[in-house]
Amino acid sequence: MLVDWNLLSDDLQLILSREALRRAVETVAGQAEILAEEMEGGLLNDLGGPEALRLLAALARATGNDPLDMPAAGHA
Repeated sequence: MLVDWNLLSDDLQLILSREALRRAVETVAGQAEILAEEMEGGLLNDLGGPEALRLLAALARATGNDPLDMPAAGHA
């Protein structure tokens, strides 16, 4: 049963949005780690990428824990 987003309470919209963002962050971080491992394993050219990807994964997870705690764009 699909529910119109606008019919959900503000609190429920916030809960669902935060969970969606948490899952997205974990997906991006996980993919960055997989790419790093593939570079280290020789499947992709390594031009210093694995450490940069791990940094991206760590930053995504560190700032993705509380989406409302992230700085606004242009104010990092």
